[in-house]
Amino acid sequence: MANPLFDDRDVDLILNDLVGLDRLLALPAFAGHDRETLQLFLDASRSLARDRLFPAYRSIDAEPPRLVDGKVIVHPRMHELYAQLRELGVIAAPRPEEVGGAQLPRAVFALATAYLCAANLSAYAYAGLTQGAAHLIEAFGSAELRALYLPRMYSGAWTGTMALTEPQAGSSLADLTTTADPTPEGHYLLRGSKIFISGGDQDLTENIVHLTLARLRGAPAGMKGVSLFCVPKRRPAPGGALVDNDVAVTGVIHKIGWRGLPSVVLAYGERGDCHGWLVGEPHQGIRYMFQMMNEARIMVGLNGVATASVAYHEALAYARERTQGRPLGAKDPASPPVPIIEHADVRRMLLRQKAIVEGGLALLVRASAHADLAEHATDPAERARSALLLDLLTPIAKSFPAEAGFEANALALQIHGGYGYSSEYLPEAWLRDQKLNSIHEGTTGIQAADLLGRRALAQGGAALAALGAEIAQATGRARRAGIDAAWIAELERAVGTVGALTATLAKRGMGGDPAGMMLHARDYLELFSIVVIAWQWIELAAIAKEALAAGTREAGYCEAKLAAAQYWLRTELPRIDHLARLCETAEDSYARLDPAWL
Repeated sequence: MANPLFDDRDVDLILNDLVGLDRLLALPAFAGHDRETLQLFLDASRSLARDRLFPAYRSIDAEPPRLVDGKVIVHPRMHELYAQLRELGVIAAPRPEEVGGAQLPRAVFALATAYLCAANLSAYAYAGLTQGAAHLIEAFGSAELRALYLPRMYSGAWTGTMALTEPQAGSSLADLTTTADPTPEGHYLLRGSKIFISGGDQDLTENIVHLTLARLRGAPAGMKGVSLFCVPKRRPAPGGALVDNDVAVTGVIHKIGWRGLPSVVLAYGERGDCHGWLVGEPHQGIRYMFQMMNEARIMVGLNGVATASVAYHEALAYARERTQGRPLGAKDPASPPVPIIEHADVRRMLLRQKAIVEGGLALLVRASAHADLAEHATDPAERARSALLLDLLTPIAKSFPAEAGFEANALALQIHGGYGYSSEYLPEAWLRDQKLNSIHEGTTGIQAADLLGRRALAQGGAALAALGAEIAQATGRARRAGIDAAWIAELERAVGTVGALTATLAKRGMGGDPAGMMLHARDYLELFSIVVIAWQWIELAAIAKEALAAGTREAGYCEAKLAAAQYWLRTELPRIDHLARLCETAEDSYARLDPAWL
């Protein structure tokens, strides 16, 4: 097979042995599904990914969208791909049946979209962004907005965006200046500018719906004064026709990656005729938008895992085929060269990629399963517990695949050597794509501040306690499976380190030194991520051991899982001690740095 994007055996193992598909299918919300229907969707998604989306990736990357006479023109092949994504029904797949969805478990949907993102993340992004925008209208919009927009957006006839960022504000949503003035007719007139709007214009659909943050005149300063508006590119007129809504594209960002998805600058109301409709209550825009942003962060994590995975499988195939050099100790210079996978350092790079990709995928699917349980579990206590865990894991699920995934992509390029550093081979393109994942939907620094400043301390440490209980279940399973006791002890010690460090930093913050508490938030995030991925690997190791004992999976496949688990637990997990010291001592090299010295 050509590049498989993901190993199908991993998808089966994570869904059934790690997350427990039967547990999800037992929920009343998913009574309309069984294993066969879910397998059909998975099979259709990976077939579309492998047969259609992946073969189009190179040509789409080579010819980015163009701005022609104020309109964005995308690659011709994108029209075909978007139509096939619509036919598959991916936009509405996890949404309820009453709004046109298939009500799939999010854990299953995450795996299906992972294939699609690995194949061609720019193509899938149109669908993913539209789903998030439509869900905002579904959750907070009026009956009129829901009736008008949901059928068109969930079917893919119209696409959607999230329009947050402004040129002068960046990630600081408190500094937004786009304004909205009420009219007697019930709509608002918007004026302002937005930048880096992914999918903000294209020639795929007849309309684009921008879920836009703006301020009402006289609104409170800061985030408390931001409202959410539905602003279509073309607004419905009496009789059902669509007319221009004074939303203009003033520029296209020339990106290094994600080249099939335009990122544009939008101007609202240059002619004073941009109509928007309030979504929900005034001044609640940030709260509403966080629904979409949190969902988008899981999608970004899937993008990161997918982009690392496709590169890993490309590097693995290359390492098996490329011959160069001879084994250490070989005496005969005339002996044939060996595949580079025979060299220890190449195996090291491949194993590190494997540990990042498969550990990251396990985390994303686990987080998605908690999203299912948080919404649909019949026991209120279980819903609350899963909601806490999802909230805690989201910054890690977003940032780990982006940061560690970038390293994995760099290793894939390294394995290709000089060929990797050329556009004739694909790893350089995936490396360009990966970098965006640490930037959009909140940079890694923002995720770190959010984790330490809010989520890790939620409900007096209840989230950390819930995580500790989850990890204890995994270590118990590992003991019963016969996993090396030293691996288990290392993880248990690491969990204690996270708890003690969090308590120390919280005390520092409450003691009047919030700057000292947050100084090494980025290191805290990295430490936390290492431990969370170690949790995935201790349980994946247990599953591999169980399968070896029962003879239910291939021996080589299971042994590779155990090697990756050993690698993470014995070589990566010990790094947290150094990171913890940085946090505990508030090492102040950059805190005391006067910018004038630079």
